[in-house]
Amino acid sequence: MAVLDTRSTDDLTDEALAALGARFETASAAEIVAWTVERFHPQMCLTASMTDAVLIDVAVAVEPAIEVVFIDTGYHFTETMETLEKVRRRYGLNLRIMTVPHYEVPLWQSDPVNCCSPAKVFQLERALFGKLAWMSGLRRQESDTRRQAAIVSRDSRGLIKVNPLATWTDLDVQGYIDDHDVPVNPLLMKGYPSIGCWPCTRPVKAGDDPRSGRWVGQAKTECGLHDEFAHDGSDEFGAYEVEQV
Repeated sequence: MAVLDTRSTDDLTDEALAALGARFETASAAEIVAWTVERFHPQMCLTASMTDAVLIDVAVAVEPAIEVVFIDTGYHFTETMETLEKVRRRYGLNLRIMTVPHYEVPLWQSDPVNCCSPAKVFQLERALFGKLAWMSGLRRQESDTRRQAAIVSRDSRGLIKVNPLATWTDLDVQGYIDDHDVPVNPLLMKGYPSIGCWPCTRPVKAGDDPRSGRWVGQAKTECGLHDEFAHDGSDEFGAYEVEQV
């Protein structure tokens, strides 16, 4: 007879999360991942953009069966999709690809300001349905807007969000890549330190903000996946109904 999983996050109050965050400031990424896996697996996942596979490399060493979520917007660079396949083969990933439906007129043309809601945020909602927690590779050094990013927090859905690499510097990332021969997106070597969809991602000049190549000419700085930085109090999903799967 199946055993009902009655785990919850009710004990993770704001005070408890703050205490965990303080403890994790000096913990390794592997230790943070191990806590997350022990507490929530398999009701959790890891989201990946395929800029590099650093967090995947750390996570699968802790739990090879961890679910890795990739959102295929339909507008990714060829290099990103090739990196996805390379990473999948390298680690034998438990990979879940969230695919955006085809639109006759591409979203980035018909509604460039709100394109990310159905193309990314909606797909994340689908991927997180039934989950208790999720991890991302977000780091504080990536941009000024992310400098206060928490290592562990509760997101707007009530799920626990964990950023095991939050304290890592660019040098930490590069050192790990070199030491562990981690796959990276070749666009990194072509002036793209932050890689999103091709219609709204541009190369960045040396010394500029790594995310300054995203949404050039727009006030936008986040796609909405990390709602602690992007939420403005409005309905992010507009007329797009969130499907429960």
